[in-house]
Amino acid sequence: MASMIEATALRKRFGSTEAVCGLDLAVARGETFGLLGPNGAGKSTTIHMLVGALVPDTGDVRIDGRRATDPEVRRSIGIAPQELAIYDELTAEENLAFFARVFGIRGERLRERVQWGLEFARLVDRRRDRARSFSGGMKRRLNLACAAVHGPSVLLCDEPSVGVDPQSRNHLFEAIERLASEGCTILYTTHYMEEAARLCDRVGIMDRGRMLAVDTVDALIAAHGGDATVTVELASEPPEGVALPGTRQGRTLAIPSAEPLRTVAELGAAGLQVARLTIERPDLERVFLHLTGRSLRD
Repeated sequence: MASMIEATALRKRFGSTEAVCGLDLAVARGETFGLLGPNGAGKSTTIHMLVGALVPDTGDVRIDGRRATDPEVRRSIGIAPQELAIYDELTAEENLAFFARVFGIRGERLRERVQWGLEFARLVDRRRDRARSFSGGMKRRLNLACAAVHGPSVLLCDEPSVGVDPQSRNHLFEAIERLASEGCTILYTTHYMEEAARLCDRVGIMDRGRMLAVDTVDALIAAHGGDATVTVELASEPPEGVALPGTRQGRTLAIPSAEPLRTVAELGAAGLQVARLTIERPDLERVFLHLTGRSLRD
């Protein structure tokens, strides 16, 4: 599949700090690509270079085959930043109209896109209310609608669900999935691993300015997640002479296993009486911590 976003050997330095170090990346047309990393990993700098807001010191970025700094390319990009970009003193429809006009939309098309944005954000009944009166979730929904009101082919969503309630978060997910189904190429940054697992076709994990791994969530887990853990609480002491796998604390066994169902069957065959059993499978969070480490970055 052709790349909508292609970055080659990107580098960006701020003083003595090299924020991005020779990064290569290709995002396919219509793909939702998640960019994950600890604080200070270089995500924001990378995103700003990918959408043309920052010029790399060296390297090249192409959006649909053209340079990211091309004015026509910039008009094809929408950005929903983590810091809300809406105006509190404007109403919902005034915010949408303002951002649509920035991209040259006028007349009947403007009215259509404002109505689209109100429906997209589920704010039709609040269209004439000032944004300052909105809840956090409503502002986040309007923020995303303003980013997409001009119909961009590339959309950046930077931590779009920060500080919202579960209902608004679910609506944001559905809205992003809708845009993806319509062919929009989406760059998505988040610290919530379950969001990336649900929304992203592929995920890139960055740290210290370098891309550590890029793949589908399932492939990343298979390559870097390690074994599942079978935790067993025994109902009684094991039969004498039975060698217990894993580590034991009292009557609780913790057993690493690449094939947890087979491990469970083997425990039964050994005559162990099980009171409780859980299987913890590796997930994207485990991959993230394995690749970037567990030390605090703040």
